[in-house]
Amino acid sequence: MDRGFLFGDGIYEVFPVYGNRIIGLDSHLNRLQDGLDAINIKNPHSKDEWIELINKVISLNTKNKNQAIYLQISRGCDENRKHTYGELKPTIYIQSSAIESREKDSLKSGKSAITREDIRWLKSYTKATSLLANTLYAQEAKENNAEETILYRDGIITEASSSNVLIVKDMCIFTHPKGSNILPGITRDKAIECAKVNDINVIESSFTKEQLMDADEVWITSSTREILPITSIDGIQISSGYAGPIWSLVYDQYQSLKF
Repeated sequence: MDRGFLFGDGIYEVFPVYGNRIIGLDSHLNRLQDGLDAINIKNPHSKDEWIELINKVISLNTKNKNQAIYLQISRGCDENRKHTYGELKPTIYIQSSAIESREKDSLKSGKSAITREDIRWLKSYTKATSLLANTLYAQEAKENNAEETILYRDGIITEASSSNVLIVKDMCIFTHPKGSNILPGITRDKAIECAKVNDINVIESSFTKEQLMDADEVWITSSTREILPITSIDGIQISSGYAGPIWSLVYDQYQSLKF
């Protein structure tokens, strides 16, 4: 009778951990709170309590130095299945899994992506567990031997099935501004910070599918992928077909956050 199982009625977060260092801890916890507020679930713990729980899970996973901590909060269990709800005790689920380690040299040839129309709901800024559309997009990418599905709405690139999208044109980075159409990615924000440390101009502005295909560089960002270059989209080579110099600078700066 848990509403997370029955309706996808919940919020989740993924915390990347390197050694014992959690990247963007406060930002992830703030986004967790924003998501709970957006769907009216009372946060069952304070920030300090969450940190204690997350660190406990980290300590239990002795096999993996680099971990992804998945935290899910559903609205809770009811007496029977119905769309409406009353006062319920939220259900908490936490797990740890390994983050795949990728060497920089192995990323320089980049990954491929496909594009599809974005038909998801208009509150994509919430990290909700009801991810059917996203999982179908991700599966379609897998079946096409691609890393990701990049989404567009009315000709404007929004994000990808489980990552944010950034492009580079004429030494400037562009990414869709925060709002209802994209998840406010923590790694996206970290990538922007890393770019600014290197005096690279960043403009949070929408761009078209045509601009995506004409970009000098294309990246996707997420907690587990970090900053990943995309060098082929819909079977068409992007620019040189290799990760570009701006990606290299930002990637190196991001790696420094782990230590």
